[in-house]
Amino acid sequence: MNNMRKIERDVKMTDTKITARSVNVHYGDTHAIKDVDVNIADKTVTAFIGPSGCGKSTFLRCLNRMNDTIDICRVTGEIKIDDKDINHKSVDPVQLRAQVGMVFQKPNPFPKSIYDNIAYGPRIHGLSKSKSELDEIVERALRRGAIWDEVKDRLDQPGTGLSGGQQQRLCIARAVATEPEVLLMDEPCSALDPIATAQVEELIDELRQDYSVVIVTHSMQQAARVSQKTAFFHLGNLVEFNDTGEIFTNPSDPRTESYITGRIG
Repeated sequence: MNNMRKIERDVKMTDTKITARSVNVHYGDTHAIKDVDVNIADKTVTAFIGPSGCGKSTFLRCLNRMNDTIDICRVTGEIKIDDKDINHKSVDPVQLRAQVGMVFQKPNPFPKSIYDNIAYGPRIHGLSKSKSELDEIVERALRRGAIWDEVKDRLDQPGTGLSGGQQQRLCIARAVATEPEVLLMDEPCSALDPIATAQVEELIDELRQDYSVVIVTHSMQQAARVSQKTAFFHLGNLVEFNDTGEIFTNPSDPRTESYITGRIG
């Protein structure tokens, strides 16, 4: 019976959560993303790596339609989450961003209390019927963000008063408070010190039990530590996508090898 459970769990881990087909992104006349095809698994951390300006953050922002907010940006192709086309006219981008949470490079807590930072999303999406339900949601999210024990006695104090690492974990807790299915992270540790980085990396490893996590990182060491799958982008192209161990030890494309060994970047 235990073996059967393990097989079921392993099968579930490889379920595809996001599919992208022929995705192109133009900023005015600039062709930023070129014909990207990729399947992103559920309950897995997928890292996007590549030199600055290679398109990895641009593609990440396609996954929750953040590029919609840029007037000159045009996205074509197909992106599906659980077989639903996220660019279909019937999809509300606000609802989509509740389903696909995002954590940015620089911690950006709202100028509100720690409690209200977490409660904001559940309130606007109507996820709680009472104050006690909202209290439970806030506590659960702060626990998932691995910061509950540090803030439980000062929930009424401003989130901006926390340290940088705590603010980023607060932002992760805020992103998971709406019960998303996918969590996007755009260089979430680049503004943090090594100790705070280690705490966030440990948290990312825990979060993959519940979410499909996609992380953009400049640090190849970080990609190797936290991800199971890695995509290498170069000049707007998805050059290679494979198990992280394979990408770093046995890349199939010379451009990937050049990047990993420091010859391009």
